[in-house]
Amino acid sequence: MTYRCLLQMVLLLCLSTTALCRSYSLLQFQQERSLEVCQNLLWQLPSTPQHCLEARMDFQVPEEMMQEQQFRKEDAVLVMYEMLQQIFNILTRDFSSTGWSDAIIEHLREELYGQMNRLEPIQKEIMQKQNSTMGDTTDLHLQKYYFNHRQYLKSKEYNRCAWTVVQMQLLRNFSFLKSLTGYLRD
Repeated sequence: MTYRCLLQMVLLLCLSTTALCRSYSLLQFQQERSLEVCQNLLWQLPSTPQHCLEARMDFQVPEEMMQEQQFRKEDAVLVMYEMLQQIFNILTRDFSSTGWSDAIIEHLREELYGQMNRLEPIQKEIMQKQNSTMGDTTDLHLQKYYFNHRQYLKSKEYNRCAWTVVQMQLLRNFSFLKSLTGYLRD
């Protein structure tokens, strides 16, 4: 009887580990695909970078985004979730002066929302287990970085050049997010 219970426990552990590995592989595939869609949508939005050179801004990019570092899967999930949430919030601001397509922005927000929904169960599990090596400082750095974006847009009254500057920053963010998905490998 003891052996039977032990065997069942071992099988359960093996199956749950396999399921988690598969879920990370599936998550990586889905995130990579969705991030590519987001980047393509951002590129479709008209911009005038050459006319907006004087509008450039140093948003104080967090060091975590500047230097290549090793992330654990759990840390990558937390950083990705926070970044996607912040980008989504930025894209709910007034962009009427840009001439951007409402349909493209809506599609972009839908993609972001889908990514957050895929990450959220894992993010909640990580937070419950406190299974992250990233400190609260990374989270705070990201929040400050995106707060700077929102303040910049507000100070420029959401004009076209301000949105162009933010658009270019978001494209850089999506490149970083794509590199983070590599940490979701098994």
